[in-house]
Amino acid sequence: MFRSTFRFLLRTICRIVFRVRVKGLEKQIDTSKLLVIANHESLLDGLLLGLFLPFDPVFVVHTGVTRSFFFRLVLSQVDYLAVDSTSPMAIKHIIKLVDSGRPVVIFPEGRITVTGSLMKVYEGPAFVAAKTGATILPVRLDGPARSYFSRSSGKHPRRLFPRVTISALETTVINMPEGETTKLRRRKAGEAMRKLMQKMLFESQPKQTLYTSLLDTISIYGRSRHVMEDIKQIEYSYGDLLKMTLALGRLVAKHSQPNECVGILMPNLAATVGMMIGTGSQGRVPAMLNYKAGAAGMQDACTAAKISTIFTSRAFLEQAKLEADVAGIQGVKILYLEDLRPTLSVADKLWVVYGMMFPRLVEKQCDPESTAVVLFTSGSEGKPKGVVLSHRALLSNIAQVRSIIDFSAEDKVLNALPIFHSFGLTGGTLLPILTGMNLFLYATPLHYRVIPEIAYDRNCSVLFGTSTFLANYAKFAHPYDFFRLRYVVAGAEKLSTSVRELWFEKFGIRILEGYGATETAPVLAVNTPMAYRSGTVGQLLPCIEHRLIPVPGIDKGGMLHVRGPNVMSGYYRFDNPGVLQAPSSEAGEGWYETGDVVSIDEDGFVSIEGRVKRFAKVAGEMISLEVVEKLATHAISNAMHGATTQPDGTRGEAIVLFTTDATLTREALTAAAKTLGIPEIAVPRKIKLVDALPLLGTGKTDHVSLKKMAEAV
Repeated sequence: MFRSTFRFLLRTICRIVFRVRVKGLEKQIDTSKLLVIANHESLLDGLLLGLFLPFDPVFVVHTGVTRSFFFRLVLSQVDYLAVDSTSPMAIKHIIKLVDSGRPVVIFPEGRITVTGSLMKVYEGPAFVAAKTGATILPVRLDGPARSYFSRSSGKHPRRLFPRVTISALETTVINMPEGETTKLRRRKAGEAMRKLMQKMLFESQPKQTLYTSLLDTISIYGRSRHVMEDIKQIEYSYGDLLKMTLALGRLVAKHSQPNECVGILMPNLAATVGMMIGTGSQGRVPAMLNYKAGAAGMQDACTAAKISTIFTSRAFLEQAKLEADVAGIQGVKILYLEDLRPTLSVADKLWVVYGMMFPRLVEKQCDPESTAVVLFTSGSEGKPKGVVLSHRALLSNIAQVRSIIDFSAEDKVLNALPIFHSFGLTGGTLLPILTGMNLFLYATPLHYRVIPEIAYDRNCSVLFGTSTFLANYAKFAHPYDFFRLRYVVAGAEKLSTSVRELWFEKFGIRILEGYGATETAPVLAVNTPMAYRSGTVGQLLPCIEHRLIPVPGIDKGGMLHVRGPNVMSGYYRFDNPGVLQAPSSEAGEGWYETGDVVSIDEDGFVSIEGRVKRFAKVAGEMISLEVVEKLATHAISNAMHGATTQPDGTRGEAIVLFTTDATLTREALTAAAKTLGIPEIAVPRKIKLVDALPLLGTGKTDHVSLKKMAEAV
């Protein structure tokens, strides 16, 4: 009687002071042979689960916990099993407990997180689940990490009574994996548990827009928290960012119509971020124009997305020498921020003040499925397409990445990748802003000497880049410039082996290579500290389905088709302007065909074999142009190489290799082919010397220009 009264009192107190919200526990749950797994954020976790789970479980705790008077008091209100994790009998005791039919609660991390993210997941609980065949109920705790009962430190936000959300997901099971030894089966079960925990963290995320997600982040970290710095060397707080978002969103709304797609032609600045989020919050659709595409590329983008108005800055155009390009865009109204700022009336300024006081009441677009931004493909294989990304897609991709890598409030991101590129927008900009990290926005990734200095001077701990950019940073950087970097993530193009080795030898840093596409917002797979395999692009992110469709003539792997919450809403195409074409592929409606041939090993690691459009058919054989480039890199590692094709009357197609090294010969390529086991037919007969390969603004090789160069040879 005393226990039930005391628990009722504690539950009432927690509901009031922590404003506890419980989701997913209202449904009927079969508690026989039930294993509850939860993330571990604070000393409060066991208490909260004991009070709010709708059944009476047994808690598995470490014997060391029972030595504390506080915990003995809490544990006196529940049933528990104290085990010593170093004892070989611990697992047997837990298996016996689960088999007894009582619901059991266990924390697979084995300790309280110090990063605010998922930490190492132990194999023991997974083996228990597989051995007993127990039903698993994943439960996500969100909020206790921000209390004074957590073990977070430094810049992690702390409050006396933070809001706590307890989210239960659908029940599942982990079947006993196949394997020759118990150790192998145990490891595979542990991998399954880790992926389940990551999926739990992702699926428990709320459905929001970019604007409401920003407001939630501000409510956690406070308006005075510094979040961003740009080339102007001004530090912006969350309050400053909110003010810019409201003011610039209001400005765009005054000169556009509801649901209109408006062009934004701006550099990597805090104001650009505020304008993009603010435009979306006021019911307009921001389209981030690639100012590296030239007048023709921007004209094609405006045609595809039916853009009639572009917002830009005279100072930016003058500094970037873009006046002629912008003047060449036909049929589009160009509005300059310098001219528009004086048009903000007293009523507009009062509206901004009102928005600062009641920010949630001024949003005009509240649907997570609505369009958040339009980005444009690089045009490396034709005219650029407008990729329509919803709020759901962008925020899902951020949540997917956060569930597998422990980015924290202690980190500072250096992003020089352009915001008009999906890697630079989602990974380099929105991810840090919406997760409490600090961000330094730099205007261009091409300042190879400056960027290492910024990383050193600003104590940056996270860097995003392409293989090309990372190679040049390493070339000019002092060995100590990157001493604070925790994570270097490479994407947008294949990571060169020489770049990977150079970073490890010179800086002691292991680059995490990832893979994605603009159409997937952009990340599909990435290596992580907990799941890394050299030569691959990592494992697919949580909740991404995949299918490999065989490609005639290509024996290894298949065409990758994907479906998931981060996949685009569709395309705007040049030949059908303004009409949304939903994703569809051979795999069915809602599936996106990546155009990449990949193979996936038994552990789920993805290897890119090449793009279908980047295969040459030579004498009836399918040859990957990326393999040709790999061959050239093996022969000469300190040069740039690009392969393309030209028509050949006798062999169908001929491979042309462009290189920046004058010493590269066909004999050297043949020798490299023998070493790598590549057939001689893949060795190009034509080798052309160039001063530099044509590059797009994102750092990728411009294959369209390369193809034209080959045709002119």
